[in-house]
Amino acid sequence: MDEFTYAKAGIDIEKENEVIRNIIGIIGKKDRVSYNGIKIAMSTDGVGSKIIVANEMKKWDTIGIDCIAMNVNDLLCIGAKPIAFVDYLAMEKMDAAIAREIAKGLQKGADEAEIAIVGGETATLPEIIKGLDLAGTAVGIIEKDLPKNVKEGDAIIGLRSNGLHSNGFTLARKVFKENGYSFHDEIDEIGIIGYEMLKPTRIYVKEIMKLWNEIEIKGIAHITGSGLYKMRRMIGKFKFLIEEPITPQPIFGVIQQLGKINNHEMYKTFNMGMGMAVVVAKEYVDDALQILNKNIEAKIVGVVKEGTGIEIPKLGIKYEISI
Repeated sequence: MDEFTYAKAGIDIEKENEVIRNIIGIIGKKDRVSYNGIKIAMSTDGVGSKIIVANEMKKWDTIGIDCIAMNVNDLLCIGAKPIAFVDYLAMEKMDAAIAREIAKGLQKGADEAEIAIVGGETATLPEIIKGLDLAGTAVGIIEKDLPKNVKEGDAIIGLRSNGLHSNGFTLARKVFKENGYSFHDEIDEIGIIGYEMLKPTRIYVKEIMKLWNEIEIKGIAHITGSGLYKMRRMIGKFKFLIEEPITPQPIFGVIQQLGKINNHEMYKTFNMGMGMAVVVAKEYVDDALQILNKNIEAKIVGVVKEGTGIEIPKLGIKYEISI
């Protein structure tokens, strides 16, 4: 069996980046606006093909958490405190029971992120949607100007993820399917495949807000689609050297082995155990870890160095990333 890649599974990250560049070339790029002296930021995202797993397992009460998480975590990266959210649920055929389960997850995610769901929209689109699609938009108030003053010698702290979160599912699903597995099957290392895949995306709002209220944060990266490439949003003219990566959860090892996927592909597709990366000055490392480790597993994973790109020397991984 040939080695699996995200591109072969149907998701070409480079083409997606080209699309984004083309859109930005026309409409410009602003990640915040000012209104009456208040700086406001917005983020929009969906749950993606994780919904296919939810439908197969007939379990829809966690994808709402994912929808909230993907948006509020992104807001944190530009220094915005999330305050409100609206959702968009499109279905092939309206099903009140499924909608109720999705709403449970949305409310649980909102409670965890300490935000209000202030509205939403539903649509019945039988000629467009197969099953359902869930997306949302979060609004935040800018409290920090991030990224800011990143320099050589700064420490990179990794915050542990909860597993796959909501990215790389097209590749993950294909790997299991091509190896003859159903989402209902059980694998020793991870248990029932579908339930492991549906573990909700971790929401980092409380931990990050606590952190930036007590020490200076220089940069935050939400490690989602395209994996470590997400760090390029705060990298500037430096290299991020990941010397001690977080040990990935077993599901990543299972996917890698079944799909014969190399490390380079895994770390540019999945979060590989690190849901967020935070950059702080080295003198604040001990304080930062003390704050974070009260609620979540966090550790120093690397350092900011002169140069460009992202490297994991232990795994022979090097990404050349231009800004």
